[in-house]
Amino acid sequence: MSACVPTHATDSAHASRDHEPHAPPPGKFRKFRIAGADVSASIAVFLIALPLSLGIALATGAPLQAGLVAAAVGGLVAGWVGGSPLQVSGPAAGLTVVTADLIQQYGWRTTCAITVLAGLCQLGLGCLHVARTALAVSPAVVHGMLAGIGVTIAVAQLHIVLGGTPQSSVVDNLRGLPAQLADLHPAALSISLLTLAVLLLWPRIPGRTGKALRVVPAPLVCVAAATAVAVVAGLSVAKVDLPSWRSHALLGMPEGPALGLVAAVLTVTLVCSVQSLLGAVAVDKLVSARRDPRAGGIRSDLDRELLGQGAANAVSGALGGLPVAGVAVRSVANVRAGAVSRNSTMLHGVWVVVAALLLVPLLELIPLAALAALVMAVGIQMVNLNHIRTITRHREILVYTTTTLGVVLLGVLEGVAIGVAVAVAVALHRLARTRITHTEEDGVHHVRVRGQLTFLAVPRLSRALHLVPHGASAIIELDGSFMDHAAYEALQCWQDAHTAQGGTVEVTGRAGTRMAEPAKGYPSLDRGREPGGASHSCCRPWTAWRNHHCDRPQEVPQGETRPSGHQLASGISAFQRNTAPHVRGELARLAREGQQPSQLFLTCADSRLVTSMITSSGPGDLFVVRNVGNLVPLPGAESGDDSVAAAIEYAVDVLQVRSITVCGHSGCGAMQALLTTPPGGAQTPLKRWLRHGVPSLERMAAHEKEGWARLAGRAPADAVEQLCLTNVVQQLTHLRGHESVARRVAEGSLELHGMYFHVGEAQAYLLTDSPDDVFDQVTPSPHQGEPREEPPGRVKV
Repeated sequence: MSACVPTHATDSAHASRDHEPHAPPPGKFRKFRIAGADVSASIAVFLIALPLSLGIALATGAPLQAGLVAAAVGGLVAGWVGGSPLQVSGPAAGLTVVTADLIQQYGWRTTCAITVLAGLCQLGLGCLHVARTALAVSPAVVHGMLAGIGVTIAVAQLHIVLGGTPQSSVVDNLRGLPAQLADLHPAALSISLLTLAVLLLWPRIPGRTGKALRVVPAPLVCVAAATAVAVVAGLSVAKVDLPSWRSHALLGMPEGPALGLVAAVLTVTLVCSVQSLLGAVAVDKLVSARRDPRAGGIRSDLDRELLGQGAANAVSGALGGLPVAGVAVRSVANVRAGAVSRNSTMLHGVWVVVAALLLVPLLELIPLAALAALVMAVGIQMVNLNHIRTITRHREILVYTTTTLGVVLLGVLEGVAIGVAVAVAVALHRLARTRITHTEEDGVHHVRVRGQLTFLAVPRLSRALHLVPHGASAIIELDGSFMDHAAYEALQCWQDAHTAQGGTVEVTGRAGTRMAEPAKGYPSLDRGREPGGASHSCCRPWTAWRNHHCDRPQEVPQGETRPSGHQLASGISAFQRNTAPHVRGELARLAREGQQPSQLFLTCADSRLVTSMITSSGPGDLFVVRNVGNLVPLPGAESGDDSVAAAIEYAVDVLQVRSITVCGHSGCGAMQALLTTPPGGAQTPLKRWLRHGVPSLERMAAHEKEGWARLAGRAPADAVEQLCLTNVVQQLTHLRGHESVARRVAEGSLELHGMYFHVGEAQAYLLTDSPDDVFDQVTPSPHQGEPREEPPGRVKV
């Protein structure tokens, strides 16, 4: 078992992708169906996409139809080909500045050609499987880029809101703002203010009325309200002008300097790809938090998503549309509206096509000031205060600020390049900036290291260590998350020499947590090595289950005593040092998404039974319940026995596990007590608990003549082993007595399994469906050395 990601968890992820609701089983024809949730979600997304697509096209200076083309292609092509089924693609606000610059510099037809070439680049990157490389970009750079784009959009659209025309750059727009304020257009300003007021207040309508009204998206409501007021009041404002589709401009041959065109293609490719891939990861988090069983298996394939975005950009550019990327606003609306497959994304594209062909007269009533106000609000929202707080907390505000200013003043590609350079410089500074101090307190010498310990700090570390006198007691405090080999060797060599001269050394981590005890008889800093130099092959962080004796001495030196908490502290230290770095990412994901185990594993409290070892499972895979004798009290027992019943109910009804396994083991002390303890006497807590095992004794006696439960290939060794086997079968019978279990078993959504583990032989047995209660051995394959597992059938109880 991998210490980071369990193998079977990866397999289950692949299996879930193979059986997603949006993809039929391979090789089988399945009747096409569209869930009602997808239909309603597609309408909600369409109502948001329509005004935003027109507004973004207006902000870029492209033909307004280009926004509709991009929205339709993003829904149909990216929705069909892409690897993130619930992400909605279309013209994105993050591409507004880039596209506006391209149109101004090269013209519309060349911009379409650049979009096609960027799509082809994305297809190439997707084929090279480099999608996850984009996620290596610092989040501070990404959020700074979006914030810079948002500021640029907001400042430009402010001129349209005031009734004027925006300039080509942020600086020019800011310079022209005073003159624009002196020359206001009341009609356009009133329409813009109405749009912003409705957009702000609509989601805040209280009570049940507000909840019902919020079904209609705020962007649609604000644009519709502004349009209605403009029409009824007869205001003289500029409105949407959609020329005939016959005159729609398509792509042309790219014209301009080759170097500039290459830079333009790379810019569009970078912005589209990063925004789409980060959006796909965010959508996965939203889907996991929703915990909808119909969409539970949906996980984004980032390489496929890059292919889908590339295909969409190639088609959109060829048809005269804007560049396409994953759009956060529409994707969030899609998930929250209850979409369960990619059908909702594709349907939203169909609705856009229908609107572009049939609703042109209505669309031409929309005031441009309303669309400008809507896009300006989107731009302001791209400067996310939560992101700024998080980045400040992680001391990345310099990267964020420089990226934002670079995008605003120089452009997107230049701003991102500056942000990446600053991020690298900050990382190198942190890596090289290490503080090493030496102090003496009560005769103990403290050497404190603050920061990452690399070869650059070895000279200063050596000077500080040589200030410790021979034979003195020393404490080395390492407050950092990284130590390279050069620093490790320098520290280890000094430690060996210092202890050989009679000194003592204690190496601690942050806040003084103990990392090593290199005194005589204790493991050195190199935990895989004994003082004599012998190595322990079991002490490796990737080992699935380790003999705990390799992390402490086999014998305590004569005359020394060990504190009672030493074993616990030593184990915790070993975990923090060896295992935690490998599992931290997986545990962080489980902390965010919550537990979703597939199996309830009910077994004995015996300390020799290591569930993760015998099932090759990892964090989040099993919901484990342990008690003395792996007993399942029958429903209706005294309230003092409700703990097991409560765990069963929680696992079956809340966690929705798909199987329950009852696991017994050899040499079970509870079964020995059942056989040897005479009835009567004082009713201790243990005796009161073991009464739930009496039915197992009765079952074994009743089947004595008919044939007892047996192991494959041999009979039970003695009566204790026979009772251990019979008890597993009896507890499965008790399980079926629980209403929640019986209901799920009848539905076919829950399976019950019996298991027996022979401790001395390290051998597992599974209960199979046969006339007798037979436990089949799970044996290793002689050819491949891998476990060959007999598939367990439904249990006979």
